[in-house]
Amino acid sequence: MVAGIADAVGYVTMNGVFAANMTGNTVLAGIDLAKGNHLGAWNHLTPLVAFFPGAMLARVLVRLFKGPRAAILLEAALIAAVGFLPLTEEDAVMIVAFAMGLQASAITSFAGHSVSTVVVTSTLARTADAAVDRLWPGSPTPPPSAVNTWLLALTWTGYLIGAVIGGALLPVLAFPLLVPAALLILLLLLL
Repeated sequence: MVAGIADAVGYVTMNGVFAANMTGNTVLAGIDLAKGNHLGAWNHLTPLVAFFPGAMLARVLVRLFKGPRAAILLEAALIAAVGFLPLTEEDAVMIVAFAMGLQASAITSFAGHSVSTVVVTSTLARTADAAVDRLWPGSPTPPPSAVNTWLLALTWTGYLIGAVIGGALLPVLAFPLLVPAALLILLLLLL
């Protein structure tokens, strides 16, 4: 839900730039380049520059602290702070993209199953694989890893619900990114 909210809020308030969905930003940058809109392409590519080091830092924090808690706490703090800092739209999206990079690397599995909480394309593909394997067992080629179909479906549903919540928060909250920050703190309390 956090990534869905961040992407919805980011896309609407930050000139059509995603905070978590780097595939979407890459596609939009390609479209801009094809149209000769170099500034638009730059605006869509710059979040990748923040996302990647965020993901790298999460990996370091996970190793140092033997788990995702420190990275999730940092992500929550960054997301919460964005609305209160005197930032340009570009700076705000860079901070949120960095935070989404933290999440992408810190939260990579649940109950031993690999999931992506920041992008849903691969989650949908893995859900389709698992659904076929359930309906037609005994494949001669086993899937890369045993996955929980319900967990993958729930991950996609959470992203969609997050996007709906993000869209609904925009007209009613001055600081809509406080909601995903609070969700992250709740996650930490549940860990």
